[in-house]
Amino acid sequence: MSNIIFGPIHSRRFGKSLGVDLSPGKKQCNFDCLYCELDPAKTMDKQDEVLSVETISSAIKKALEEHHDIDVLTITANGEPTLYPYLSELIDEINSFKGDIKTLILSNASTIDDPNVQDALLKLDEVKLSLDCASQKCLKKLDRSHSGIDVEQIKEGMLVFREKYKGSLIIEILVVKGLNDSHEEIEALNAYLLKLQPDRIDIGTIDRPPAFEVKPVSYAELLRISHQFDASLPVYIASRKKADIAVSSYTDEDILETLSKRPLTEEDVEALFDEESLERFKKLLKKGAIVSVNTNGVIFYKKA
Repeated sequence: MSNIIFGPIHSRRFGKSLGVDLSPGKKQCNFDCLYCELDPAKTMDKQDEVLSVETISSAIKKALEEHHDIDVLTITANGEPTLYPYLSELIDEINSFKGDIKTLILSNASTIDDPNVQDALLKLDEVKLSLDCASQKCLKKLDRSHSGIDVEQIKEGMLVFREKYKGSLIIEILVVKGLNDSHEEIEALNAYLLKLQPDRIDIGTIDRPPAFEVKPVSYAELLRISHQFDASLPVYIASRKKADIAVSSYTDEDILETLSKRPLTEEDVEALFDEESLERFKKLLKKGAIVSVNTNGVIFYKKA
């Protein structure tokens, strides 16, 4: 089944990625998120269309014969990949032939409190978990979770997993206008993430046509939200929609003040600063007033 494999996709954060879809036939998910680009579907707690480990691993091997310069194998699904019942065996199989290629999974974190899921994910180089909501009310409304899924169990499961996991843990928050962008919801996420201490936090918004009538927030709003998180947290604004904010003129003091509130990526700097401010930024960097830090594949600039 050739549709098990998609890509390669070029990513600045992960390099050249080959996607592995564990549910290529249809959407199989325990969430039915309002922002999902897939059509709405009834939630489920286990897959009812299951591919064999051999079928998936054969497809990966064939793709790797064709593409020799892959940096990462990204395990995903039309739905939630951890619902795949043979995930642990599949990861073992992939690890037996992948060589230096890294492995990454994109999960909605709904099953992270399951010790069997944790044991499987421990075998991966990078784990990216979604956490759109810190409250159960938000989880039910925005992520439209399957019955029995509790946000407190997700958060506790993440903490347990974090204690065991030696790879890179990335948290993704997708912000939807009027649903999880309130001051209270962001404050609750911040308090929790200070406990979790992930390697990186990606905050973004809707950038593909969603299944339901929900709206993205602007880049300016994402930047404002990023300032609500504690400055010690490695927050990365992962949004393609940057044209909605006007570039501004910043003095040296303005630049340093901005960076003291929140480290910025090169993308952020280019989106925020006009040409003169960019020149000031470069001079401050050369003088050592600004330093760059590589945080899990992303370069951040912060005040020295």
